[in-house]
Amino acid sequence: MSSNENSLKNKAYTKLSIIMPVYNEEKTLQAAVEAVLNAPTGIPLSKELIMVNDGSLDQSWKIMNKLATEYPDKIKVYQNPKNMGKGAALKIGIKNATGDILLFQDADLEYSPDDYPSLLSPILDGKADMVFGSRFAGGHGARRVLYFWHSLGNKGLTLLSNMLNDLNLTDMETCYKVFLTKKLQSLNLESNRFGIEPEITAKAARMKWRIYEVPIVYFGRTYEEGKKITWKDGISAFYWIFYHRFISQVQK
Repeated sequence: MSSNENSLKNKAYTKLSIIMPVYNEEKTLQAAVEAVLNAPTGIPLSKELIMVNDGSLDQSWKIMNKLATEYPDKIKVYQNPKNMGKGAALKIGIKNATGDILLFQDADLEYSPDDYPSLLSPILDGKADMVFGSRFAGGHGARRVLYFWHSLGNKGLTLLSNMLNDLNLTDMETCYKVFLTKKLQSLNLESNRFGIEPEITAKAARMKWRIYEVPIVYFGRTYEEGKKITWKDGISAFYWIFYHRFISQVQK
């Protein structure tokens, strides 16, 4: 593709919606928001940060409102009355997104917004409908060494998802997923918790979306530092992989 063709495709995209679910992240929230707002995007894109408080018991909601007041043209905040799960928070953000491109961002700083240009590139170049940021693809900076069994569980879930959906991803469970917004908003999303990851993957595969994967840096947390996903979420993910591949309704 010529540089002129790339330029024409890039002009079709002017706004990036970033969805950030928040649950008890008072320690990292301010820094995460600043990193997102200051992150490069590769080409000029306005940013819309949609933060969804998922029933936090700490000061997260107070911090979110303070930030929304400081950046009224960039930040929108929403709230679940109680903890309903990552999927429930993401669905609120997806529904209210107005950007051409949509990106998932955790509030815990395990994932670096400095990776936005590489995550966005396949979509900006007109090659992809969805991009995964892989912690395991290699060849891109440092990653924190942590739990063997957690890593093995991730790889097992990715393998099963790949087998059923005929994909060759290295990291299905990654937080960093980027989409053409209208395509994601067309999906009938059901999962309220971590099942949202295999659900979106299965439905993207069933719709035959053009899927790309790029390596990212990863600074994982310990459970003492606030990591939330557990082995129970991993077990339930096995069910959701099968359910969303064969049973659930794909589009609204």
